[in-house]
Amino acid sequence: MHWNIANMVANTDLNLLSVLQYAVEILRISHIIVCGHYGCGGVLASMTDKHFGLIDNWLFHIRDVYRLHQTELDTISNEAERVKRRIELNTIEQVRNLNRTSIIRDAWKKGSLPSLHAGFMTLKAAS
Repeated sequence: MHWNIANMVANTDLNLLSVLQYAVEILRISHIIVCGHYGCGGVLASMTDKHFGLIDNWLFHIRDVYRLHQTELDTISNEAERVKRRIELNTIEQVRNLNRTSIIRDAWKKGSLPSLHAGFMTLKAAS
């Protein structure tokens, strides 16, 4: 399991790539799930013009998701629904990013799994 802000699959994230390589090549896992969650703080932060410091470099990748899907997102007038859809699209884009890694492509060339999946969940605050 690998966690980071907004479930990002960045091709420069050596921590993620190391975990991915170990999981695919050593553990030979058969499924990878990128699990987004509604109310994701990283996606919400990316939707503002606020300056957050170092994390702005990470949010840049999430803002690209908006750029890729701007036409669809701009047609959603309900703010809550637009946020929800942006979270879903971010998660889907991260699965696409996984698909483009050399680790996954090499595994598939060898006839190996894994299958890639996007999942969504709602997190509830602890009471």
